[in-house]
Amino acid sequence: MTGSSVPPTATTTPTGSVARAKRRTPFWDNARFACIVLVVLGHAVQRLTYDSDIALSLYLVIYAFHMPAFAIISGYFSKSDAPTRTQMARVITDILVPYVVFEGLWTLTKWIVEGQANPNLTQPSWTLWFLLALGIFRVVLPYLALLRWPLVWTVVISIGAGYLPNIDSTFSLSRTLGLLPFFTLGWWLREHDIVSRLRLLDRRPWWVWASGLAAFAVAAWAAWFFVDEWRAMNLREWLFYDENYASIGGTQWWAGGVRLALMIVAVVLSTAFFALLPRETHWWTHFGQYTMYVYLLHSFVLYPFRESGLLRNAEPTWLWLPLVIVGSVLVALGLATRPVRRVFRPLIEPRPAWLFADGGLARREGRRNDPTGSRRPREQVRVPRPDPRQNG
Repeated sequence: MTGSSVPPTATTTPTGSVARAKRRTPFWDNARFACIVLVVLGHAVQRLTYDSDIALSLYLVIYAFHMPAFAIISGYFSKSDAPTRTQMARVITDILVPYVVFEGLWTLTKWIVEGQANPNLTQPSWTLWFLLALGIFRVVLPYLALLRWPLVWTVVISIGAGYLPNIDSTFSLSRTLGLLPFFTLGWWLREHDIVSRLRLLDRRPWWVWASGLAAFAVAAWAAWFFVDEWRAMNLREWLFYDENYASIGGTQWWAGGVRLALMIVAVVLSTAFFALLPRETHWWTHFGQYTMYVYLLHSFVLYPFRESGLLRNAEPTWLWLPLVIVGSVLVALGLATRPVRRVFRPLIEPRPAWLFADGGLARREGRRNDPTGSRRPREQVRVPRPDPRQNG
């Protein structure tokens, strides 16, 4: 398939109406899955970066754009209207409940493996910060949409937050404010119909591919050629958007300019990333509907490798780095498969009717969305117009 959307399938219902599956745009599922593969790869390669310059270079390129790109996608599929009761309930069922569940699982894991644990819901464990960030993004978006120049305001907020030492990882607030401009950018693109108006999902001319490849070639060259400088300035910490500037060495008054520069780089590389992604459906495209399974589960798969020290002093790099890359892709694919989803669905997509005064809120809309904005098909009913010849 070469189109930007998959054609609907049609069936006839007992009443004679035609049921049509909702059209999907495979590009967005491709983008989601590619992003989640980069998430797994970034976490998998992290231990190699201490001893390998080429691993660090790859790590820096990935972290320069992959979470901003994920935030852009999430924002693109978010609504700025006043939330309905069902949408409010989904923040609880899709974000808050899984967050509490997986914080509990991480506490139990650390207690079993390390013999100690510090249960603290205000300090997200490892990857769980993004769940809280998504929840906060959804809550504040309707208010941001009321403002003139919301993108400008979120950039100011992101840069300004880095100067305040009391904004830290508590409830992932530092990362949330740091990445807020990217989420808002995604919403802004959808709000102004930029993708459709510019026909960005149509066939791409050769220069789009060339520009995307050139952008990553320049990024890879810069990451490798200046790798010693990036180590010295602790660039990886800057790319996390998780610490105030002073705590990572940015004591100068212009430290906010570094974040602004990194935000520009993130937008450029995200654009190049989207430009290189396929528009058509592939055998792996549908896995993009289940990125939250990969996101929440992959850290448990990688935990033994990180804690055992297997990837520290792993030589030769030319052998280990390709193995880690291939392994990351396989982990992402495996965690998105149907058997895994069937086993872990109660944890990742819980529907706790007992939690709500109106138990139907937990079941409404089924499981058609995940927190990253993936919307799965549902049957839509189209009732044909009545034949006037039958009314006589």
